[in-house]
Amino acid sequence: MGNRYTWRTSIIEILAILLGLVFLVPFYYVFSNSLKPFAEILTNTSALPKVLMFDNYVNAFEKLDFLTVFKNSLIITIGSNIVLVIFCSMAAYMLVRTKKKISNIIFMTFVAAMIIPFQSLMIPLIKTAGNLGLLNSMWGLIFMYLGFGSGMTIFLYHGFIKGIPLELEEAAIIDGCTRFGVFWRIVFPLLKPITVTIVILNSLWIWNDFLLPSLVLQDPELRTIPLATFFFFGQYTKQWDLALAALVIGIIPLLIFFFTMQKHIIQGITSGSIK
Repeated sequence: MGNRYTWRTSIIEILAILLGLVFLVPFYYVFSNSLKPFAEILTNTSALPKVLMFDNYVNAFEKLDFLTVFKNSLIITIGSNIVLVIFCSMAAYMLVRTKKKISNIIFMTFVAAMIIPFQSLMIPLIKTAGNLGLLNSMWGLIFMYLGFGSGMTIFLYHGFIKGIPLELEEAAIIDGCTRFGVFWRIVFPLLKPITVTIVILNSLWIWNDFLLPSLVLQDPELRTIPLATFFFFGQYTKQWDLALAALVIGIIPLLIFFFTMQKHIIQGITSGSIK
């Protein structure tokens, strides 16, 4: 029997289109107002720009010192993803393959940590980080992202590794492969779908994070893109024209990365955590 196109299908499609337009509304406001003069933004934020002010992007690029803040954001995002993938994949593998009660307790502890609000940890975190010399350091911030991102990352890896046949590892061990070699040569290559998903999700979070970097990075030369954009909003003046242009500049690299890798998201999540 062929597919039947009914009125219910039409209603669902219309609702989906309307919902998609609702999600696009913030992008319209940001992009359209980033091309307006400051006075026009204050007059009517909903209208299309009368004159395209591309100078907003030039000025925002210069005042952001974009190349520096982009480099900082890139180092922090890539570094955090590398340590999260390496340590959390190994941790999840051992938790799955070690059939002991303590493994389940440790795993549930990581999962439970996901629901703890960051605001409740801010003061003790900064105090401890200061004692350990981790403040005002990109590598200290990366270490903190390892702690805050390990719960979700281990959760996703844990579900995916359960679906990898144990016989593959047993065959490798019989052939003389060590436990360490089994993981990196046999198991880790099979984790590619969920690894891509994890990198995408963590990149979206880390690249756009404002609160934790604002607490850790005090040196202006270490500012990330969200931190640099914040300084367009002063106590007495708010440079909306430059701030909105800076927001567009900041999200373009992430959008390119996301649209390039998005096909792996559903594949990785459905074959991992939902399983």
